[in-house]
Amino acid sequence: MARTVVGSAVVVREKYYWPDAQLNFWWIVMLAAAGTILGVNAQFMTIQNQMRLDTPWIMPYGVSVGVVAIIFIIIMMILISQRRLLPGIMMLFSFILLVLFITGIIGTAIQLFGGPNINNQCNRFVWNMRQYGPSVNTLAWLQQQNICQCWQAAFAFYIIGTVFLVWMMVIASNVNRNLYG
Repeated sequence: MARTVVGSAVVVREKYYWPDAQLNFWWIVMLAAAGTILGVNAQFMTIQNQMRLDTPWIMPYGVSVGVVAIIFIIIMMILISQRRLLPGIMMLFSFILLVLFITGIIGTAIQLFGGPNINNQCNRFVWNMRQYGPSVNTLAWLQQQNICQCWQAAFAFYIIGTVFLVWMMVIASNVNRNLYG
């Protein structure tokens, strides 16, 4: 522990040792997850707007979750560069993001698999009706395939982000107990 005397008070600063490789891998995967969720939902909002359809709540929610996650990672990187990343802060913000990601999983799953769902429509009108050749129908099919795959990617990256946020809470807990130092 480092001790600093300020006037008559003694300030004690504890050093925390974070596992570099795990931290770097974590933030790369989380940037990919947040960026994918942000990009896919922004694209969906653009499509809904262009078609003059109402935008379901899950799309602006996904954009917001992606932006919040990216801002959190940027703040985390700044704190790492200043050697001020505290495990308690990481656990708190990871938990907040975890709740947001789980809500995203539920909302996306409802759209994908509930009621008149996207997954059934993709199976019926896209995967079972492949188009080939240089035609407008092929281009339309490719766009429909892209939309179906984007829904699947958003769902998958919500799950990946959730797993990695739980992992970060475990890492932060271990750092707090000085298991890496």
